[in-house]
Amino acid sequence: MDHNSIVLALSGGVDSAVSAALLQEQGFKVYPFFFRLGLADQDEQQTRAENIGRRLGLVTEAVDLEILFQKKVLDYFCRSYCQGITPNPCVVCNPYIKFAALLQEADRRGFYWIATGHYARTVTGCRRTNLYNARDHRKDQSYFLCGLGQKQLSRTVFPLGEWTKEEVRGQARLMGLLDLLTGDESQDVCFLKNNSVGDFLRNHCACLEDEVRGGEIVDRHGQVLDRHSGIFGYTVGQRRGIGVPDSTPYYVVGIDPVANRVIAGKEEELWQFDCRVSGLNWLRGYPPELPADLKVKIRHRHPGVMARISTLAEEFLVEFDQPQRAVTPGQFAVFYSGDEVLGGGRIQG
Repeated sequence: MDHNSIVLALSGGVDSAVSAALLQEQGFKVYPFFFRLGLADQDEQQTRAENIGRRLGLVTEAVDLEILFQKKVLDYFCRSYCQGITPNPCVVCNPYIKFAALLQEADRRGFYWIATGHYARTVTGCRRTNLYNARDHRKDQSYFLCGLGQKQLSRTVFPLGEWTKEEVRGQARLMGLLDLLTGDESQDVCFLKNNSVGDFLRNHCACLEDEVRGGEIVDRHGQVLDRHSGIFGYTVGQRRGIGVPDSTPYYVVGIDPVANRVIAGKEEELWQFDCRVSGLNWLRGYPPELPADLKVKIRHRHPGVMARISTLAEEFLVEFDQPQRAVTPGQFAVFYSGDEVLGGGRIQG
């Protein structure tokens, strides 16, 4: 298998552009690919990726993943909100779309390595590859990679793992790439762009035709406070849109999809000491010895908190050292030992 050539996901943004240039400097023959996902501005993005490739002396190929992206990511996104849970499409997209497609293209050409512009690091030993957070903790994207397996990790290069965002932009300037990077900074949910979640769901999700039903906003005791126009418009921790006047604000503290109810409560009701997690993926291929005390992040921007992880029938119980605010069903709990990402799974509540 060819270890001198590498397949790179080239989006047209600064991170993947600098990744391509750095890989060339490291001696790789770089084969960039642009993924067509059916996004509104994908033609503009593809043109930008192709221009970046030409500036670097590379030919950028396009791969049509629109149908797979719709099935694996957009349908999951819509279905989750219709069921009253808050999805994380990036965590799902990485193993099933981006990294799967890169490995397929690498295998087709007989190449070993693949690469992306994620801010993360890997360290490979004799038996496995471990994932670590990036040097730039503000841009760290290791949280979104918690669904990867050993085959994907062991063959992936993250050129930006030791770089800060400021250094990457400075490198783009030195390489003469900034004039090509006129697009917006990439965002976590690439298909939303300037749309709100509610607007996107109304315009793109067929399931809403059957699921949009008005219902009650109630407190924990079942007392009706107001009405809602569809549970898909709410997520745990949300304050806006409750519309219940009181001396202190109400927040969404839960969603009951069976009863089609939004449960509202006060700030103190948002805090909890534990949660259940299912579908846990351990990146090493096996779990640590449990119970274990690990750092856990309950969302991407969460700073992380120490917690005791133990088994609970077919799920895992996470008991926080300190109560956490707005633990949201559908989001991912990601577990760290120091800087190493051990695994992650969906929060059940």
